[in-house]
Amino acid sequence: MRDALFADEVVTHACVRFVRVPGLAGEIALITIDNGHDHTRPSTFGPGGLASLDAALDEVAAHTPAPAAIAVTGKPFVFAVGADLSGVPAITSADQAREIAEAGHRVFRRLKDAAVPTFAFVNGAALGGGLELALHCSYRTISGGAFVAFPEVFLGLVPGWGGTQLLPNLIGIDGAVSVIVENALAQNKTTPGPRAAELGIADAVFEPADFLERSLEWAAGVLRGDVVVRRPEVDRLAWDDALARARQIVQARTRNASPGALRAVELLDLARAGAEGDAFTAGTTAEDDALTDLLMSDELRAGLYSFDLVNRRAKRPAGAPDRMLARQVTKVGVVGAGLMASQLALLLVRRLEVPVVLTDVDQVRVDKGVGYVHGELDELAGRGRLSPDRLNRLKRLVTGSLDKAAFADADLVLEAVFEELSVKQQVLAEVEAVVSAECVLATNTSALSVTEMAAELQHPERVVGLHFFNPVAVLPLLEVVRAERTDDATLATAFAVGKALAKSCVLVADAPAFVVNRLLTRFLGEVTAAVDAGTPVVVAERALEPLGLPMTPFELLSLVGPPVALHVAERMHEAFPDRFAVGAGLRRMVELGKASVFSGPGVVDPDLAGIDAGDSPLTAEELRDRAERALAQEIRLMLDEGVVQAVQDIDLCILLGAGWPFWLGGISAYLDRAGVSEAVTGQRFLPKGVASLPA
Repeated sequence: MRDALFADEVVTHACVRFVRVPGLAGEIALITIDNGHDHTRPSTFGPGGLASLDAALDEVAAHTPAPAAIAVTGKPFVFAVGADLSGVPAITSADQAREIAEAGHRVFRRLKDAAVPTFAFVNGAALGGGLELALHCSYRTISGGAFVAFPEVFLGLVPGWGGTQLLPNLIGIDGAVSVIVENALAQNKTTPGPRAAELGIADAVFEPADFLERSLEWAAGVLRGDVVVRRPEVDRLAWDDALARARQIVQARTRNASPGALRAVELLDLARAGAEGDAFTAGTTAEDDALTDLLMSDELRAGLYSFDLVNRRAKRPAGAPDRMLARQVTKVGVVGAGLMASQLALLLVRRLEVPVVLTDVDQVRVDKGVGYVHGELDELAGRGRLSPDRLNRLKRLVTGSLDKAAFADADLVLEAVFEELSVKQQVLAEVEAVVSAECVLATNTSALSVTEMAAELQHPERVVGLHFFNPVAVLPLLEVVRAERTDDATLATAFAVGKALAKSCVLVADAPAFVVNRLLTRFLGEVTAAVDAGTPVVVAERALEPLGLPMTPFELLSLVGPPVALHVAERMHEAFPDRFAVGAGLRRMVELGKASVFSGPGVVDPDLAGIDAGDSPLTAEELRDRAERALAQEIRLMLDEGVVQAVQDIDLCILLGAGWPFWLGGISAYLDRAGVSEAVTGQRFLPKGVASLPA
């Protein structure tokens, strides 16, 4: 199988050495798993890697005298990050899929069934199959700098090499639901080493500097009987409540549309029988069944496509200029001190650790903005995220001023004021008058033309769009907008700053509403137009449920805010009146100051009663079809206009800026699989077999 499917596998080798530890009679067989690359290419398990670990265990078993224990650790900073999924797109049969599932179980179980105690020294990242390897061991230590996670459900899979059976029987079902389901569906949240020890995933935690030495000493203590590991008894009565919570999470975050999430809950249910003997065999056989089915699903192929976009394309943004052209940023100015501006100031000072100055029209607003940043820093320190010294240093870096002359020595000034073109033009002109010729001027506009903003400036070439998404600290996307006269040095600086802020940057042209807002506005426009025409609000709210999107249309509208949605809709109507309308119901919401169309769960606000009183209602299926067709049309037009370098950038933007589910594979991949792309535009967006089963 390896030659056929995993020809490009970077094999993780398992190397054995026999270690003597003072005070211990006998040796510890220490297996180090290492793919020969540094930490930027983590170790994974494909057929070659599993075969190497299998051979290492054969070597240990043949050693005379027999070792006192077996321990497994990883290369610097990495334990192992799971299965090598590089060959998955080439899998064409259920037999091939099942062979992969069974191979992991067979090799890892040798650690669980070993004649001597086994230890996992988790020295770095342990994800997916890497964590499952550790769970098969009798004992685990973890580095304070390590982290663990099961990302499978995030991708449309399940932990399929023992994880769904071993973890709940180690830390309890409620903790397992959090790690396997809840964290995975919360943008793949990881668990730091110390927290993993608190949960019971690890038995001891040591500092990174002498982690291996301390782990070996600790293991020797366990073997001598000096160290006794006590684990609380698993509460079997907690299963029903925990699984009910898991089902609620899956319903809320995937609308029950993710096969991987649903199968994970089923497997966790089986784990209540225990993780020993026949019960464990039955559980792992069920994992084999689930992996076989999911490996042969479009959802997994779509999830891997999404994963590749986020982990490869996002790290090398298409169209970005040479990073060597970027200017150094030693001070930043932020025009505005409202909530968005304050969030930006907080992000800038935390990531760049340079002076950040906020300005606004009066002292009260300035003080409020600076106070917000200081308060958020205090809260981070209170949660142990900042040391006292770093807290004081960061707070000193954030100041406010009423005078834009405070920007005189800034290298970057970012405006985040009211979304009105004339206001932004005036602000940029005022800033240009006081800054140096090298200072980059950036706008956080969500829909306005950056080119028009810069048109009257003396140096329009140094203006760039940096469109962040709210909440700034959570959403990872940054749309970097190149205006007509933006030069390469300015653009390179924008990308360098975005990377320093830990954002995934996508280059976009200066087109109305750029990418995410343009597509969301088209989508919401179809929904609100249907409501205006008589489609009941509750029907429109349910129309997209089969897609499993993280939010319903009206939840999205509430998050964006009706005033912002109206502003963008008006802007898009000006640019493309034939495709973008401004709904009467949306206008009414804004006029009445309503943040939501609902006054309670499923109850339309009485003040908005009648907004769906038209005489041309659609069914949920008709509305979903109309919305999907509109999105396909808009994507094709955006590609024809050159808004992005390729359709993959649109998918990346929707994944990271709109929370589109990974297991749907981006908007274009979904529309291709549903047949909408060809029906509307006459062609697919992606080649056949990309983000789907081979043709």
